[in-house]
Amino acid sequence: MARRYDGRTTIFSPEGRLYQVEYAMEAISHAGMCIGILSKEGVVLAAEKKTTSKLLEQMQSHEKLYKLNDYMCVAVAGLTADANTLIHYCRNQAHSYTLSYNEPIPCEQLVQRMCDLKQGYTQYGGLRPFGVSFLYAGHDEHHGFQLYHSDPSGNYSGWKATCIGANTTNATALLKQDYTEECSLKEAISLAVKVLAKTMDSASIGSDKLEFATLSKNASGKIVYKPYTSADIEKLLLDENVKKILEDKEKDA
Repeated sequence: MARRYDGRTTIFSPEGRLYQVEYAMEAISHAGMCIGILSKEGVVLAAEKKTTSKLLEQMQSHEKLYKLNDYMCVAVAGLTADANTLIHYCRNQAHSYTLSYNEPIPCEQLVQRMCDLKQGYTQYGGLRPFGVSFLYAGHDEHHGFQLYHSDPSGNYSGWKATCIGANTTNATALLKQDYTEECSLKEAISLAVKVLAKTMDSASIGSDKLEFATLSKNASGKIVYKPYTSADIEKLLLDENVKKILEDKEKDA
């Protein structure tokens, strides 16, 4: 049945489904996992990298986490080339707003603009949906720190903790079990490491397989985006005793 109605994004099936959009979401379910956790002190983004090689220049290779402006960053799951196009669009929108109004764009407004573009690609003939989902971490003077999720259909929603990509069912269960609204940034980082360690399809985890970043305030109240270096991630994995988490996972398997 699907084959008769999946040739274009503009054709509904008799059940009211848009198969091309569903296929785009299916592509995301095979991508490396991304986790976003909102704490009272900031937002944590963590992601599993699928492309790993000792030949990659780690400081120049960003597969999952990107900075949009001084107040927002994103984690992506899906087709990286599609993500690059949308990230470029978001950066232009944020820059244009700042030039026009002399203030940073509100987080939700930037998310809305991105989702308007994504929704348009599900409505017009000759186009295909963007095969990528985003987690947006941001801060503005209206609502403080925020975390949003959007999918290829153009839908978006606000979250306290969420994940996209592969193994999201298990990861979501762990987040529901261990997340607390009053958690500190350090506790949110620990939770992100724990969830990744327990849900990734890997017997070992190193800095070559992970990307981490935080968005928080420094001592002077300035918003700071901090991407973790390979050394930072290795230290984090050591501090959180990831080796023991992996051993326990093997015993339970």
